[in-house]
Amino acid sequence: MTINITANDLDLTPAFKEFIESKVGALNKFVERFDGDSLITNVVVSRTTAHHRHGEVFDAKIDIGLPGSIIRAAAIAPDARTAVLDACKKLEREIEKYKTKIGSR
Repeated sequence: MTINITANDLDLTPAFKEFIESKVGALNKFVERFDGDSLITNVVVSRTTAHHRHGEVFDAKIDIGLPGSIIRAAAIAPDARTAVLDACKKLEREIEKYKTKIGSR
């Protein structure tokens, strides 16, 4: 799985990049049967506004292209890492829905 990471309005430190790669890379076990090596995953982490300091100001969006479909999960949280974790959990559920949909065909 190829992971493309983009950060808007925040610094993408090596530690944060490694965190994203480990959490999104863990989703590879759910998509291995779809030729997991050729899949492209796009991760966008950004601040929702530049002037707010408190509250849910970090946004994470994860897109993964599966055969015949693009699955997307998004989450907003007060912390960038929490937003990534929430988006990964949502994406995992969406992949499971996709697998049951494909399996019923």
